[in-house]
Amino acid sequence: MATTSSHPSSTPTPTPPSTTAHNPSFAFPPHYSFPPFFTLQPVASTRSSQLASWSSLIQSYCRHNRIFTISLIDALNTPLFNNTTLRRSLSLRDAKAILMYMASPEGGNRAEFISTSSKKGAKAGEEGEGGKAWIYWRRPEEWAAALEEWVERTGQKGTVLTLYEIVEGDVSRREEFYGMDLELLQKSLGVCVKRGKAQVFGSGGEGEGVKFF
Repeated sequence: MATTSSHPSSTPTPTPPSTTAHNPSFAFPPHYSFPPFFTLQPVASTRSSQLASWSSLIQSYCRHNRIFTISLIDALNTPLFNNTTLRRSLSLRDAKAILMYMASPEGGNRAEFISTSSKKGAKAGEEGEGGKAWIYWRRPEEWAAALEEWVERTGQKGTVLTLYEIVEGDVSRREEFYGMDLELLQKSLGVCVKRGKAQVFGSGGEGEGVKFF
């Protein structure tokens, strides 16, 4: 059972994994070694297949490396978009097109641009598309289900947990949401609240608490 005591102010704020993180054990799919894969093709059927393949690769890569957001500018120089063996890399324009596809219903809403405006998020094609984006290898509603299952499995219903305990605590160390960005956690908890499965306490940040029912 997790304790309900708050953490001292000296406790470090959880830091989301870097967009440049790369675990060499990740197994890239065969088409990653095919040079034309790094240029989106103009033929509609081929392009559609490419977009789906890139979406699958990005989700798998981010899941393997526990990456929750990427910056397009930074990611272009990582192994995800840059195959140094082939000396081929994805262009910024094509990378944007792939994320726009992922952020659309056609792409399964597997990405969301993080707007630089006052809005929390931008839809495909709106402001923020050249910067950072959430990569939803699990969408917020899927994370919500995972959190609810974890609470049930670990017998923590009715216990007030801090956000820090959820993403950095010993009990969650083996869970996929361990190390999750706090904003994504809050999005996911919001789904739990709407479902009537949880109640959130506090004013925000790592000391914010949540109780699951």
